[in-house]
Amino acid sequence: MRGVILAGGTGSRLFPLTKVTNKHLLPVYNQPMIYYPIRAMMDAGINEILIVTGGNNAGDFLRLLGSGKEFGDLHLNYTYQEGEGGIAAALRLAEHFADGEKICVILGDNIIDGSIRGAADDFRKQEKGARLLLKEVQDAERFGVAELQDGRIVGIEEKPSNPKSPYAVTGIYFYDTSVFDKIKTLKPSRRNELEITDVNNAYIAEGSLTYSFLDGWWTDAGTFESLARANRLVATSAGLVFDEETE
Repeated sequence: MRGVILAGGTGSRLFPLTKVTNKHLLPVYNQPMIYYPIRAMMDAGINEILIVTGGNNAGDFLRLLGSGKEFGDLHLNYTYQEGEGGIAAALRLAEHFADGEKICVILGDNIIDGSIRGAADDFRKQEKGARLLLKEVQDAERFGVAELQDGRIVGIEEKPSNPKSPYAVTGIYFYDTSVFDKIKTLKPSRRNELEITDVNNAYIAEGSLTYSFLDGWWTDAGTFESLARANRLVATSAGLVFDEETE
């Protein structure tokens, strides 16, 4: 199985921090944000990784990461996304890299506490289809939300005003090679983007979507609030104690 980290976008919600750098190169506690999805994949036994990025600062990834040798047995690849187009449009650029193998996809601003190894191993055994990682959250309306019935996902709604469950679809996905054919059938959404939720619902329609629950905490880091949360969670996990008077 190969890995794809989606690290493009303009990072407009973090402006002006992203005026001179890519969002995924910002620090989360003591490491650049992009280090976290790389390490999550390597922990799951994935060492062939493609980074999809774009914008004016794409070259900074190469300067920071190089070949990836500081991570150990890691083989890094890069590709450039022209403009915007949504998560599915960015993923489409990984078809040649995937080369017919299953893939693990992580959005580059996803920071996790636990491991995805169990889910990765389960998907390696899965004959076909896709697997999502879900997490119970208090603010499900911010995310894609999975509706569960009888142990199956029967639908996913993107940022619903009245969520049908508290289970957010995290930015961690496992797909078989048919994902690229599914992307090619998509129509742009109201945001004029190719939506990953539409890809996941296509797997639901064919009855091949499974899921796992993510252990430990999880957050994105794409807004000032969630970036601050990510810094605090990682720092706390590293043993840093916060003074209550500064909270």
